Amino acid sequence: MSGKDYTQQSDDYRRIEKAICFAGEHFKDQPSLDEIADHVHLSKYHFHRLFKRWAGISPARFMQFLTLEYAKSKLNQAQSVLGTAFDAGLSGPGRLHDLFVNFEAMTPGEFKKMGEGLIIEYGFHSSPFGLCILAVTDRGICHLSFVNEEDRLGAIQSIQECWPMAAFVENPLHTGSLVKHIFNTSHTRRSHPFQILIKGTNFQVNVWKALLKIPVGSMVSYQNIVVYIGRPKAFRAVANTIAINPVAYLIPCHRVIAKTGKIHQYRWGETRKKAILGWEAAAGVK
Repeated sequence: MSGKDYTQQSDDYRRIEKAICFAGEHFKDQPSLDEIADHVHLSKYHFHRLFKRWAGISPARFMQFLTLEYAKSKLNQAQSVLGTAFDAGLSGPGRLHDLFVNFEAMTPGEFKKMGEGLIIEYGFHSSPFGLCILAVTDRGICHLSFVNEEDRLGAIQSIQECWPMAAFVENPLHTGSLVKHIFNTSHTRRSHPFQILIKGTNFQVNVWKALLKIPVGSMVSYQNIVVYIGRPKAFRAVANTIAINPVAYLIPCHRVIAKTGKIHQYRWGETRKKAILGWEAAAGVK
């Protein structure tokens, strides 16, 4: 998939987001596809074509992935999903990564230096879920987030607050090549894993590592995570750590939902979380 394709998907996402939001706000009325299409100022035909271009499947099929019943069915599988990850040795020594992410945490000494000596290159890019900013060091990706077009400066400042002593260089040519691969579902990531450099407390690092064990297309609850990391009383701390995940999508905090099946509480918006989950589910049935 080329950068040009992401630009189209990013443009499509603006209407997709409005459609998902409208459907969610009026779910009790079960709006028809005609009503949803009308809300985003498209004919049913053009709405269907836009959805197929963005998600690869029909809007009706996509919306099924956002139902409470579908989410609950995935939660019923959550414990076995995490149990399988543990049995496979994914959390054992020397295997601090999932199928396509190599995970490196800064040492306590490096943490205290607040990025001193690091050069962080960053760039803004189109993605299937709107504009994003990616920041990388020579040791790996340190930040990925979704951005409102009018808040680019705020997005940069957010990274600088996390790494105040680092040197920042805008280099979209470098970061752009990575973005093309991050959202590309057609290639085999296992043979070309992404390197991530993370900065956090030991507790936060353990929570983010746990998220890497959740496969694409799966969903788990916050309760599943606290049990999995052996901290059943740390629900609030786990939820707060998931909420400040610095590397969107690659560390899949979007796959953690409420035990009731409700999809909410996402740093980059509830609707975007639904869009990502639906998009991943759609990729699995193409």
